[in-house]
Amino acid sequence: MSTTTLHGHILTPQGFVRGSLRTTPEGRVASITGTPVAQEAVRGSAEPIVLPGFIDLHVHGGAGHDIMEGGDAALHVARLHARHGTTSLLATTMTAPQSDLDDAFAAMGPLCRERAPNAARVLGVHLEGPYISEARLGAQPPFARPASFDEIHRLHAMAPIRLITLAPEVGGNEALIAQLVAEGFKVQLGHTTGSYEQGVAAMRCGATGFTHLFNAMSALHHREPGMVGAALAHSEFAEIIPDLLHVHPGAIRTALRAIPKLYCVTDSTSAAGMPDGDYKLGRHTVTKCMGGVRLADGTLAGSVLSMDQALRNLVDALGLDLADASKRVSTYAADHMGLADRGRLQVGAWADAVVLDRDLVLQAVLLEGSTMAP
Repeated sequence: MSTTTLHGHILTPQGFVRGSLRTTPEGRVASITGTPVAQEAVRGSAEPIVLPGFIDLHVHGGAGHDIMEGGDAALHVARLHARHGTTSLLATTMTAPQSDLDDAFAAMGPLCRERAPNAARVLGVHLEGPYISEARLGAQPPFARPASFDEIHRLHAMAPIRLITLAPEVGGNEALIAQLVAEGFKVQLGHTTGSYEQGVAAMRCGATGFTHLFNAMSALHHREPGMVGAALAHSEFAEIIPDLLHVHPGAIRTALRAIPKLYCVTDSTSAAGMPDGDYKLGRHTVTKCMGGVRLADGTLAGSVLSMDQALRNLVDALGLDLADASKRVSTYAADHMGLADRGRLQVGAWADAVVLDRDLVLQAVLLEGSTMAP
């Protein structure tokens, strides 16, 4: 593979530099040269802005395709999100019967092993359910059940599971967390009616994050802090959906102050990148309208958010500075997954980057050293 050079204001772990980034033939960062520049000057310049590529750990679909369809659905999803700057993602499943999960995992295995051209790297699978609470399904279909090591191991053999969402109060789920973590799985808490105390106990067992914070979990009350309280008081990591529909901006600001490495996910569905209409989300039919996706009863059902829009929402609607916002759409997700060579532009890391104009509109995407237009 040939090498690539990007020019502009480049965000490194030490701050912005005005200069050049060069890649190796293998798709990693070979060098970054230039002079430091104050962040305040970056958006005032006409020069391109180069940030780490976005990392999305919660992706159900896009471009009219749902991960649970199997076949080549995950490829279409990875390509749609790459066009919006996502360079790595976790393909995320729905609560479903065993046979549906088997079909979806069998289809995802090859794409997890080798990145397709013009597609985001599929790092593995986020198993969101079926080990969740029947009382907090949200938009999940009604196939919840206690966690099963046999099922997890069988699915993992077909496609690598990198993250598992579960409700600690269901069945013997809490007792399994320590063993799951010992086997290398990341565990986070979500779709749960669990109490503050159950959340804290699950974290002591090794759970390290929370799935779409505030949504589909027991809420904060001053005498019953709930799962949200456990996250705000104790967690280093948590997902949040910054589409400004799922969570009020004030609640997002609260989480930003409390959780050091709060990071963004899209929770995107097959309706992402598509016109208004009806689409599939697992076994559910959902409707895209008025900028969101809902079940027939009005329940929010994932989103149509893209990560480039998430970045703009953080900066333009919530007022975060660009370097902080970049970490929340890239670096912190990589940190949660233990990926030291993604989510940051530094020598030796994968050359995953987005090129933006001063309005934070995407101009180009670098996928492991290969350039594609959005």
